[in-house]
Amino acid sequence: MVGLAVIVTVLAVGGVAAFKGVQHWVAGNVESLGDPFAQVTNRPSPSSTSDENILVLGSDSRISAGDPSQWKVGAQRTDAIMLVHLPADRSSAYVMSIPRDSWVDIPGHAQAKINAAFSWGGPSLLIQTVEQLTNVRIDHFVVTDFDSFVAMTDALGGVRMTLTKSLTLDGTVVPAGKQQLLTGAQALAFVRERHSLPHGDFDRVQRQQAWIRAIAAKLRNDGTLRNPVTSTKFLTTVTKSVAADSAFDEKAQQDLLDRVRGLSSKDITFFTAPYSGTGRSADGQSIVVLDRAQLDPLMKAMASDTMAAYVADHASDLHELPAVVS
Repeated sequence: MVGLAVIVTVLAVGGVAAFKGVQHWVAGNVESLGDPFAQVTNRPSPSSTSDENILVLGSDSRISAGDPSQWKVGAQRTDAIMLVHLPADRSSAYVMSIPRDSWVDIPGHAQAKINAAFSWGGPSLLIQTVEQLTNVRIDHFVVTDFDSFVAMTDALGGVRMTLTKSLTLDGTVVPAGKQQLLTGAQALAFVRERHSLPHGDFDRVQRQQAWIRAIAAKLRNDGTLRNPVTSTKFLTTVTKSVAADSAFDEKAQQDLLDRVRGLSSKDITFFTAPYSGTGRSADGQSIVVLDRAQLDPLMKAMASDTMAAYVADHASDLHELPAVVS
């Protein structure tokens, strides 16, 4: 659900970079997780290009986002896992959601749902699990939580999303229809719904992606970041909502800003990791079965920074985010 938080952060910097001290202030607000890569072994080789891959995590716990030093084994879940690929040519971005119930090999723990990796071993184990699954080398790790993303939405004055069904929250009804304005709490209720959706968690993943897309569109369309007055509240909220690896410093943020400066929401491709359906593990858990026949070549394209060509050739195979979600 929070895959674009890191991009939002640097976009915010770019919008007011002309004002002295803003970038330094933003970099100082982002909380450090230390170096989670130090404990990761058997890593994929770096790309031969200057692309960048960021693993972003949406957790339900303030322990893991608001105060990473208080992380404890089993104390939090990961409701959203996204791998963001920024090509070397800086013309686009790709955001792949990995369903939280994906049945994968977790180093040191045999097979389990992928969201267990963070609960058992924190950022390092999740990074190692995703790198082993995808053979894509991760450059940065970012985490935030649901409360923070609600605050980001409200700092923008809400976001506009198309609803196929009316949404009711605390007695307030938002009718179905095009471009309804949702508050942060309403957007959260929208993306957390699962049981009434035709495809359950798969539809929920697309709702998460749609929320992110709506935030990116609102930032651009309203010109929020071009005005130092209107951007102050949003900047404060975003930069205090994100925790990242220690290498995501001021220099790394500037590099990321340069990569995404010219992107609009239409330049970002959202999709879900290829899957063949759901199933049951040997111990009876409901799981998502990933489709390795499609996942492996897709991840080879990401690792080699040839995503544009792959997506163009395999558009019909991707579980890509549609214009309107269920």
